[in-house]
Amino acid sequence: MTTYAWVIGARGLLGSATSAAIGRRNGWVLLPAEPLPWADDDALVASATATAEQLLRTAATDSADWVVLWLAGNAVTSTPPPAIAQELHQLRLVLDAVGTTAGAHGTAARGAVFYASSAGGVYGGSEHPPFDETSTPVPISGYGRFKLDAEASLFDFSRASGVSVLAGRIANLYGPGQKLGKMQGLISHLAKAQFSPRPASIFVPLETMRDYIFVRDCAELVVDCVDRLHAVTAAEGRTEVVKNLASGQAVTISNLLGHIRSLAKGKPNVMLGYSAEASMQGLDLRITSTVWPDLDQRQLTSLPAGIKATMDDVLAHIQSGG
Repeated sequence: MTTYAWVIGARGLLGSATSAAIGRRNGWVLLPAEPLPWADDDALVASATATAEQLLRTAATDSADWVVLWLAGNAVTSTPPPAIAQELHQLRLVLDAVGTTAGAHGTAARGAVFYASSAGGVYGGSEHPPFDETSTPVPISGYGRFKLDAEASLFDFSRASGVSVLAGRIANLYGPGQKLGKMQGLISHLAKAQFSPRPASIFVPLETMRDYIFVRDCAELVVDCVDRLHAVTAAEGRTEVVKNLASGQAVTISNLLGHIRSLAKGKPNVMLGYSAEASMQGLDLRITSTVWPDLDQRQLTSLPAGIKATMDDVLAHIQSGG
């Protein structure tokens, strides 16, 4: 069975890795698509409708499955509320365009939508780690509340359109493939700081625990989850799923700095400080999953190997002027 995929956010860290994973996967075809015009809502709707039309028409012609993977987004913990509201609004616009197009083609039963949510955002204030999909989400930031609102919009879309959906609550993502001016995540900032006179700032306690998942591992898991979602849908009908995507191996920031020290053969270039944003960060964010646990039984990139790959990529970008 063939699956045609449209990756929204294909130029980002997870989007580019997932596009590459699709290219390696037999039976998957990546739809060539231009980036959506985020600056104008009317243009966004027109572009999303046209791309969804292309995706669903192609899938219908081949009697194939289809999936839209939402791997886009600029919001972070410190993003102002108006910008967060706009991102949620635009997600809903795109979902509406996909739902309308699926209804017109009568292909909702063959489709799926994956949304990249945030484990750290939704479980920031939750109790009794490690957190799985049965844990009660307790966001402690506007960003975390936004992610829950986005998940709710995804499920509303599914019920209205008949398209199966999966909200993937992703742990701390890291790895090569980021632009130097748009680094995200502590590991990337630590890697960049090793080759810069400017230290990386750490505003949370060193005993803070996080789960880090290497971007290529996460991308492969995303594709496997979509395959499983299609299989469940074929057997049982429209399906709504929440799954945590994590390594299951949390480490403290202190441990992380130890890995940097070993790899760099020198003291990490960091500065400890205080920020009001630290209050919006949970201290213990160990993550696990009880949904489709067989998909998590895989060989993952070790943290030292992943950090080294990230550092090598950052250095290559610096040396090339990128």
